[in-house]
Amino acid sequence: MGRLRVLPGAGEPALDPRSGTAPVRRARIDTGAIEHNVRVLREIAGTPEFLAVVKADGYGHGAATAARAALAGGATWLGTADPDEALALRRAGVVAPILAWILHTDADFGEIAAAGIDLGVSSEVQVERVAATAPGAAVQIKLDTGLSRNGVEAPAWGRVFETAAALEHEGAIRVRGLFSHLANTSAAEDALAEERFADAVRLARGAGLDPALLHLSSTAAAVSRPQAAYTMVRCGIGIYGVSPFGDAARVPAGLRPAMTLATEVAAVRRIAPGTGVSYDHVWRADVATTLALVPLGYADGVPRAASGRAEVLLGGVRRPVRGRIAMDQFLVDVGDDEVRVGDEVVLFGDPATGAPSADEWGAWADTIGYEIVTRIGPRVEREPT
Repeated sequence: MGRLRVLPGAGEPALDPRSGTAPVRRARIDTGAIEHNVRVLREIAGTPEFLAVVKADGYGHGAATAARAALAGGATWLGTADPDEALALRRAGVVAPILAWILHTDADFGEIAAAGIDLGVSSEVQVERVAATAPGAAVQIKLDTGLSRNGVEAPAWGRVFETAAALEHEGAIRVRGLFSHLANTSAAEDALAEERFADAVRLARGAGLDPALLHLSSTAAAVSRPQAAYTMVRCGIGIYGVSPFGDAARVPAGLRPAMTLATEVAAVRRIAPGTGVSYDHVWRADVATTLALVPLGYADGVPRAASGRAEVLLGGVRRPVRGRIAMDQFLVDVGDDEVRVGDEVVLFGDPATGAPSADEWGAWADTIGYEIVTRIGPRVEREPT
């Protein structure tokens, strides 16, 4: 049983997995890589402002850790999905400008505004709610230019801009920015979204708004569509060194993976030909071989869908995963090589070390590298380096 501890910002005790008796499960976070990646991306983008996205606990890397590293690398803004994530950064002592863009429409935004957090509003109702509950708050209006997610729909742009301009004139809000997001579907689709955004900017200015921050590009556009840069880019996955294109072969040049997921061999056993391995015996040994037990599983974010396809780095060699990945463990085949309990196993990290990348694990699980790093669970200790 682990020690009880209270997590920062939480009201209930949680089990601390670091009791010294549990298997070692660690995600080493290379803060120097995050700093480096921000510098690389900022130089590519060339914009006056650079927003580092640290939502979802910094894409699994630790939000405060990622935020501090990004700021050290030259980020001028931070972005979170919701205001609670932004408030957690404030409690952690992060004082940089923050934008949060998924809001509860009926909320009281006073505490958020008092903490100096910009609110990304997606409807006229949200604009009015911010003005009513947080007079003088800074807002940035999100526009739907083709994703059909949150953001003001095009037919409502004119009305929302007029409402926002009137409220700004009264001192009820301050409109600091306009922003949207590209779908990355195709060059033609992105070009159309860029045209829509440019139309929205003209319409907003015609209504009397003059927002200083205009941002459309995430990492993918920041490195491939310079015409969409405007005054700020929002880079998320790229600052962690993972491909924004969902392709291990298309990591932008110069970026380094920031997370290394590692553990230690928990058991070793020799098996005879014909022996079934793990649930359902979807794999049986053709010849006598040695299996090493890896104490990580889908409860820790290791995708079950990668069963029988993934590889790990063990003893300087990539080893294949055999059989089903279970909730807490899986097996790898080391053949006739000597492996001992306690030897390090790297699931993913920097390919320059010989390890698989998060993007490769994404391909093995029919998903993307984003999901691989973000889903790493709480039993895995984050170790900033």
